[in-house]
Amino acid sequence: MQGDLIGAVQADARQRSEEVACELRSAFADFVSSQEMEVIVFSDVTVDVLARGFRDHPTVLKPLLVICNVAARAIERDIDIKNLNTYSPKLSNDQAYAVAGYLKPFLPPHVTVEALCELDRTEFIDKEIRARKGRWEKLVLAALCAVSDRAFGKTMFDVAGEKFEMDAALRGDDGEIAIGVDVKRCEARRDIHKRCDEIVNKAQKLKQAYPSGRFGVVFYYPFIEEHGNVRERLRSPNIDSIVFASEAEESIRNAASLLLGKLMEV
Repeated sequence: MQGDLIGAVQADARQRSEEVACELRSAFADFVSSQEMEVIVFSDVTVDVLARGFRDHPTVLKPLLVICNVAARAIERDIDIKNLNTYSPKLSNDQAYAVAGYLKPFLPPHVTVEALCELDRTEFIDKEIRARKGRWEKLVLAALCAVSDRAFGKTMFDVAGEKFEMDAALRGDDGEIAIGVDVKRCEARRDIHKRCDEIVNKAQKLKQAYPSGRFGVVFYYPFIEEHGNVRERLRSPNIDSIVFASEAEESIRNAASLLLGKLMEV
């Protein structure tokens, strides 16, 4: 239960909060000022009021979930409300009361409206960035289909009972994977070795399952000066082509064209 998880770290979290507050006051002592701000006194907010808020003003749910350190999966696990979209929730009256009763013990005694808005803003930015990454992968898949005029798609394949996913694959008339493309993003230098190892491993598995299949990589890695080093690290008899693409649609299409020019050679 979420209450048990939060309770287990409550003392450490409280200690860190006190330390952070002390350090902030010390680090920015000359810039600390007291201001009049809007504060919601949650210690006075009843479950009834909270439930009506969730039902009639559903946008408020997300920032309150964040301040309580509760995610949608905890809601599903603990009170059996499935597939809750925390940014645009649609709660029945009973569900609103269930969520209100669940969250009430986790709410702080009081919090400023500004703090809640800032928490919501941070979470929203994070969500949109992750969605943008997902859209990039879909753009790559769409570009492969458009350039080849063939139906590339996600697919699973099996090696010795272990399942692997290809981000973009083209199957031949015999049903076997003729071309497999790993669509990979790496946005931090510290992750490059892990990502390259993942690619090399998947290429080896694909060739093990389909010896005549061809394997390519569309790689997003923003450190252009290091692309040569990445190519060297990915040097493998199982990898037939590697191309790099940026966020731009033109770059993605050019990368898809280069990749397929190599992979679809006779």
